Amino acid sequence: MTDWSWLVPLPVVLPLSAAGLTLALYRRPRVQRVVTVVTLTAVLVVAAALLVLADGAPLVVEVGNWAAPVGINLVADRLSALMLTVSAAVTLCVLLYSLAQGQADGENDAPISIFHPTYLALTAGVSNAFLSGDLFNIYVGFEILLAASYVLITLGGTGERIRAGTIYVVVAIISSVLFLVAIGAVYAATGTVNLAQLAVRLPEIDPGVRLVLQVMLLLAFGIKAAIFPLSSWLPDSYPTAPAPVTAVFAGLLTKVGVYAIIRTQSLLFPEGRLDDVLMWLALATMLVGILGAVAQDDVKRLLSFTLVSHIGFMVFGIALGSQAGWTAAIFYVAHHITVQTALFLVVGLVERFGGTTSLDRLGGLAKTAPVLAVLFFVPAMNLAGIPPLSGFLGKVGLLEAGVAQATPLAYLLVAGSVVTSLLTLYALIKAWNKAFWQTPPAELPRTPVPTSMAVPAGALVAVGLALTFLAGPLYAYTERAAVTLAERDPYVRAVLPDLERGQGESADVAEQAVEQDEATVGGEDG
Repeated sequence: MTDWSWLVPLPVVLPLSAAGLTLALYRRPRVQRVVTVVTLTAVLVVAAALLVLADGAPLVVEVGNWAAPVGINLVADRLSALMLTVSAAVTLCVLLYSLAQGQADGENDAPISIFHPTYLALTAGVSNAFLSGDLFNIYVGFEILLAASYVLITLGGTGERIRAGTIYVVVAIISSVLFLVAIGAVYAATGTVNLAQLAVRLPEIDPGVRLVLQVMLLLAFGIKAAIFPLSSWLPDSYPTAPAPVTAVFAGLLTKVGVYAIIRTQSLLFPEGRLDDVLMWLALATMLVGILGAVAQDDVKRLLSFTLVSHIGFMVFGIALGSQAGWTAAIFYVAHHITVQTALFLVVGLVERFGGTTSLDRLGGLAKTAPVLAVLFFVPAMNLAGIPPLSGFLGKVGLLEAGVAQATPLAYLLVAGSVVTSLLTLYALIKAWNKAFWQTPPAELPRTPVPTSMAVPAGALVAVGLALTFLAGPLYAYTERAAVTLAERDPYVRAVLPDLERGQGESADVAEQAVEQDEATVGGEDG
């Protein structure tokens, strides 16, 4: 049987290597563009291959040939492979959009020489976070993507972008410090940061200490995922960045935090002691986010608030702690990455055509730019959850999982989800009416939108529609991913194959893990 594990590091290695190459080629922007496009295309192909290959036992690579838990390992299972594939498709489309925008603008407003290595580093950081098999390497992935995002969010150097970038940097540093402190506490309590080994050691420590560790990790990831009340930074930071940067941030970066929550909650803390707290946070995130969206008169800020509110749907699925909840949450993450990114790209086209994103100044675009009208309407209705689109299917899955839980709090979340969906529809219809139907108060610039910019945005809209037509196979895949999360054994056995695990033998498991540590270190010393 062919060992395909050599593919696992490529989504990290390829963009990192290309980042160094494009930095060296800073005087040759055309070559930079070719290298970046080829690299991200290759990452998408590799991710798609892993999506198929990981639909079974997880694929594991021991970096530097150091066996886990001593060495760093990268793990591609169903969940990480799906996240990789969706993120690779999104980053490639956003890149093509950005290149087209740069060419249309004469590349005068963007420092292209630094954009390519930074964007590639961002891609490598996201991939590393998805594939990492230990907490510290997840932290490294976060820091790579955050360092790159600091540069991207301030491209152009305007005062507004610098101010927004400063807020973003401060919040990111706070979350990173919290995460690092949490990692230190985890290591002090268990003697390891390897996720598979933590899965068997954490049950052996004091329940109070375990709860503190869980809270610390949730705080760090909650800031990154923009869960209320840790989300106030997002609507002020994202809308000021260039359209492609805003798109990739809104669509992808918060979902890395959501992924980290899914991974740690299912693998490390399956007892679900904080599930009720997460449910209340999910409800608050939904309602506060969508009420903020309803109050906005700028379409970028409106979408930023809807982004926050729909993080609540994902947290709802996680908080249910059931296979049905995880299945719906994973499906909704994949859907939301695609649709939210597509919407921000289309809004970038609207801003280019009309010269503004203010709903009070836009109008009449359905007549003057019908293609833009269609490109906005389709993902907007998808985000609102209009049947039979993928947003509707994901929300139905979450509602069914909540009803199956049959607790008062779960029913409250179901009601909150319905209210949030209706308010999302109201906010987006309001934006549609003002931007596309009403008569503009003044003549709009009507700057032509290059086809080269419209095609990548249209491609992402098409991907969102494809998720609807492929909802059956995709939902079945996320269901298998949820089964793996619930069982935990396939992940642990793949990373620690010499570790014997048995039901009711948690003490023996911990002792065997220690023995494996000693044997591994002894083997390396020899």
